[in-house]
Amino acid sequence: MRASVRGGILAFVLVSGLALSVMIFGRARKGLSLIRGAMAPSRAFSSTSRSLIPMQNVNTYFSKASYTGRRDFSRNLSGKSGGGVDLAENIKTNPTIFGKILRKEIPADVVYEDDRCLAFRDINPAAPTHILIIPKKLIPKLSEAEEEDEAVLGHLLLTAQKIAKSEGLDEGFRTVINTDKHGCQTVFHLHVHLIGGKQLGWPPG
Repeated sequence: MRASVRGGILAFVLVSGLALSVMIFGRARKGLSLIRGAMAPSRAFSSTSRSLIPMQNVNTYFSKASYTGRRDFSRNLSGKSGGGVDLAENIKTNPTIFGKILRKEIPADVVYEDDRCLAFRDINPAAPTHILIIPKKLIPKLSEAEEEDEAVLGHLLLTAQKIAKSEGLDEGFRTVINTDKHGCQTVFHLHVHLIGGKQLGWPPG
């Protein structure tokens, strides 16, 4: 009798100990999972840099990258002249005599043309070579040019250089942009006078 009681007590102790061990182990695993879960969102892996980026900075990192891409992409897609001006519509509505020349409504002795400018001989030349170079975009006068016109203004001067060379103005030439009343501007569509072919005087006017 005593042996059976003693055996029962021993079996109870063993079972209780095993149950307690399982319970403690289960809680330990759960606690470890919670710790890992809490730590996991705090860091993210960047495949590009092969380094860890704090999660709070990930949205900023990718949103900046995306924004830069969109900004550059939209800028590079701009196929319009003068910072977004619709060139065809601009020419169509140009009220000046140069607008009529651009639309081929009146004739001109054209010596050069590209997608940004047109050059033709002046009908009242001040020298053996007198060519007007105009932007296809309507810029009424130099004083009204904007930062977005920087490229086309530079293009006009490089075109003047190119035409001067083709005209054989090896001994020099003059480029003039008249602006407003005191500058004797008569057509309010900015234009560069390319003058040469003889010795010019100085100072002008």
